[in-house]
Amino acid sequence: MEILCVAEKPSIARAISQILSGGQSTTRDSPNRFTKNYDFYYDELRAEITVTSVAGHLMESDFSDDYRRWESCDPADLFDAPIITAVRKDGGPIARNLEIEARGKNMLMIWTDCDREGEHIGSEVASVCRKTNARIEVKRARFNAIIPQQIHHAARHPVELDRRQSDAVEARIQLDLRLGAAFTRMQTKMLQNQVPDLQRKMISYGPCQFPTLGFVVSRYQQVQAFVPETFWYIYLSIMVDGEETDFTWRRGHLFDFPATLALYELCVESPEATIAQVTKKPTKKWRPLPLTTVELQKSASRLLRLTPKRILDIADDLYSKGFLSYPRTETDQFDPDFDFMTLIQKQTTDPAWGQFAQSLANGGFNAPRKGKKNDKAHPPIHPTAHVTNLVGDDKRVYEYVTRRFLASCSKDAEGQQTTVTVIVAGEEFNATGLTITQRNYLEVFTYDKWSDKQLPDFEQGQHFIPVVCEMREGQTSRPSLLTEADLVGLMDENGIGTDATIAQHIQTIIDREYVMTRQEDSMKYLVPSTLGIGLVEGYNKIGFDRSLSKPQLRRETEQRMVDICEGRSTKNDMLFQFIEQYREVFLRARAAFRQVVESVRDYLNGDGNVTEGGASSDGDDNDDFGGENGGRPPRGTRAPARGGNRGAGTRGRARGTTAPRTRGQPRGKGPSTKRRQDDDSDDENSRPPRGAGATAVSCRCDVPAVERTVVKETSNKGRKFWTCPNDPSCGFFEWADQASGGSASKTGASSRTIPAKRTHTVYARRCKCDLTAVSRTVVKEGPNRGRIFWTCPNSENARCTFFEWDDEQKEMSGPECPNGDQPTKRSRTAGTGTTRSSGRAGGRGRAKSTRGGTSRGSKRGKQWYE
Repeated sequence: MEILCVAEKPSIARAISQILSGGQSTTRDSPNRFTKNYDFYYDELRAEITVTSVAGHLMESDFSDDYRRWESCDPADLFDAPIITAVRKDGGPIARNLEIEARGKNMLMIWTDCDREGEHIGSEVASVCRKTNARIEVKRARFNAIIPQQIHHAARHPVELDRRQSDAVEARIQLDLRLGAAFTRMQTKMLQNQVPDLQRKMISYGPCQFPTLGFVVSRYQQVQAFVPETFWYIYLSIMVDGEETDFTWRRGHLFDFPATLALYELCVESPEATIAQVTKKPTKKWRPLPLTTVELQKSASRLLRLTPKRILDIADDLYSKGFLSYPRTETDQFDPDFDFMTLIQKQTTDPAWGQFAQSLANGGFNAPRKGKKNDKAHPPIHPTAHVTNLVGDDKRVYEYVTRRFLASCSKDAEGQQTTVTVIVAGEEFNATGLTITQRNYLEVFTYDKWSDKQLPDFEQGQHFIPVVCEMREGQTSRPSLLTEADLVGLMDENGIGTDATIAQHIQTIIDREYVMTRQEDSMKYLVPSTLGIGLVEGYNKIGFDRSLSKPQLRRETEQRMVDICEGRSTKNDMLFQFIEQYREVFLRARAAFRQVVESVRDYLNGDGNVTEGGASSDGDDNDDFGGENGGRPPRGTRAPARGGNRGAGTRGRARGTTAPRTRGQPRGKGPSTKRRQDDDSDDENSRPPRGAGATAVSCRCDVPAVERTVVKETSNKGRKFWTCPNDPSCGFFEWADQASGGSASKTGASSRTIPAKRTHTVYARRCKCDLTAVSRTVVKEGPNRGRIFWTCPNSENARCTFFEWDDEQKEMSGPECPNGDQPTKRSRTAGTGTTRSSGRAGGRGRAKSTRGGTSRGSKRGKQWYE
């Protein structure tokens, strides 16, 4: 018998031939200089075997000549245009080698990767080989790792090629070709015709690209729209034997200041703390689950600071060398008869984790936890051999996989948790301590952290006077921009791409300059470019039930491919359904594409954040800019392209591919929504004054102000003004035709002031509903911005007409207000990020720093009054 074996890569072909031949094969050249043919006799099958390879996909699909050129047809015609599948232009020598080697062979054995793509490549190989040998028998070798045991088993027990998986991939290829070509041609031509900055740029579309881009834009907009909300909480600290213990309020925090203040006053009036309960119980830290492809990309990206694509490329290379199992798997549970001990024994000689592996082999082994996923194809990713000569990123990825495998075969970490409950004036506070008793898997999996936290020996019924009892203030934290690890998780949850293609989709939107990476300290975040935001916003405005930037359509496509693989649907049925569905979306998008053009143009011109809507009602001339933007001048989202050179085509980068900064961040430290000048733009409306005749105007940040122009349709349209280029809280504004020159401190009444700090007396006022009034701060642009007032605490629909300015209330020198309420002194610090306390209870109280806000408290006795 003569058998032709075909692997997916030259390196895999070489490894298979070495294992099956015992290193006794002969090597021949082929028409392709990178592909070799290996000949040997295989006793197990009593057959002459030739092993060769391809280089990934052998075929490519495209439209016929009548539809291939961009101007040859209406893009809508591509949904029905015939598709031709032929050998790739660079694959001719590989195909000729297969045709030659297949002649006279009895069997073709496919050794491609055991996934959908591998099955499809196998079907391509079979179609080429049948051109010269129509009767050749086609089989498939199934294996998970390049190790002798699995390779010999696969050669002796070949199976049939899975036609369903191949059909699923074929359906995806044809669908993506039609969608990508139709939408790319349509949006590129229409944008190039109407947006001058994009005349030489191709605006590509992909059914996975745009939902992936949509995730990045959505998170960016959440960050931009975030408004911090102030909350209050009670902080408690007890000193025992010279050791201070912090206690956490059981309520966490409240967003209601009067309620928090009332509870705090009770604690101050009765400050004695009683130990109500001391609980000790065993606790565990769970060892990691077996490793899947998605988890490898997420965890290793976060821990090793590598991109998901880089991680998969390294894992593929380690797999081809026989060091790791197949790195593309959705399974997080090992088969019950998996041979763990052989693999563990191989790791016992390693100087870093060999001793731990030996302890597992000597009785410390524990069967790994079972996850919830099993693709019935490949086991979780694990090391298949011990290797010591790796360096750099290869070594780090291999070490992570190996340590995780050994950790999954160990036991959970164990500890003793102590919880102490304290009662002060009926309010409950807790402190938690931990003593680790058995580290177990933590000994080898150094990426997980679990630390001891010792508490004093509290006993139930003990009484203490707190050393610190304070009412503190904080603010909710804005969400962070997406990292690549975050994006991998979102794509996996929403069915965008597969575990094997997710990393490539992320890389694609970066290569297309729809998204850029921004390094902040040790973290790398994804920031959408102005072009990326404009495209997503434009498609969202069209009003699809399922927008092209949302995951629903692509998720359904991926689900239908699974149906093909499992026999619940066919390739033709799936193609008919989704081609018609996307055709309808395409026609609607083209009819309303004006909205995409306007959105892209606005963002490229720096006007992407201009909102339409009613003007503010405070009588300020700045109403021309729209009330929804808080009365601020229009803002864009452009930032300079890299290189800093003026002129078109800076380093080949289109104007629409710059990334905005994030609000609240200083220039150069991250993304922001402030309008900034593009390096290849010379827009006089967005640059600081320059030249001998320029007026030297500075804002309150002591930086040169920028000149802008009113674009909203009002009486002030076209009028120029000066504003701060960086910080919205600066509040500087001055009409250019009224500018006095110099710094902001010299400007007149047209400048807007936001007080940085105000200390005032707060009376416990009652509204007309006989409820304790609540204080609010004016945030709308105008002369009253930053001013504090009191109003009814009820919801808007039930609110009475009570209203009182805080600074117009007469401050009392006695202990009672005219209405009999008790005044309380409060100190408010705005925008300083500092901690301030005006009260303590018990002992030597002191103020402590709190994250994101101020600390606020009250004093007992006469200091409650002013």
